[in-house]
Amino acid sequence: MADDNQRPTTSGHSGGDRPSGGDRPSGPGGPRGAGRGPGGPGGPGGRKYFRRKKVCKFCVEKIDAVDYKDTRLLGQFVAESGKIVPRRLTTAIKQARNIALLPFSGRH
Repeated sequence: MADDNQRPTTSGHSGGDRPSGGDRPSGPGGPRGAGRGPGGPGGPGGRKYFRRKKVCKFCVEKIDAVDYKDTRLLGQFVAESGKIVPRRLTTAIKQARNIALLPFSGRH
């Protein structure tokens, strides 16, 4: 007998290699579907996840004024499609675009 560690199949099992539902431990919520949905533990949708607090880059680096000549800094806030991501940088990015320091759109 080479397959000693194989379990015999039950009569209710239709065949295949999939284990029956009793092989898996039911998690902290109990059987499948219990404790999920609106009003369940963890809120709607199931698990809670860690959300990092958003931090302003200018506040962290203590930058008071944004200069339009600083293309490295401004280039980080322009999307590849050319969209200006934070709205408070619009004047500096528009000035840099008008004197050809930044491109108006992304690469083609």
